[in-house]
Amino acid sequence: MEKKTKTAFLLLVLVQAAHSVEEYVYRLYDVFAPAQFLSGLVSDNLQLGFAILNVGFFVVGMWVYFARVRPGHQSAATFMWIWIAVEIFNGIGHPAIAIVRGEYFPGLLTAPILLAIALYLAVSLVARR
Repeated sequence: MEKKTKTAFLLLVLVQAAHSVEEYVYRLYDVFAPAQFLSGLVSDNLQLGFAILNVGFFVVGMWVYFARVRPGHQSAATFMWIWIAVEIFNGIGHPAIAIVRGEYFPGLLTAPILLAIALYLAVSLVARR
């Protein structure tokens, strides 16, 4: 796997962390039912539950990078495709919801960056074959 592809995956995880911070600061857990549900599974305090979930998501992303992607493990591409799918959904979903609502929606600012990096990674992985 090319170094640029590995670096792009790490960048995707780091931008996802910034995306999570944006969602936290603008309280996604207060305005989006799926975020409320998932946060509520972790804690009665939605703010805390949301933070725990997102820290966990970041830790998993870093594990994927350091344990699978960076060393070139044979499962790296599978993990990367899962992240690509999540981030394409994120990158399209946040702007779509903002358009439908006609207002800012938490995560909107970083979503296009996630989409761009995820699409770059998808093209890189397909070209690698």
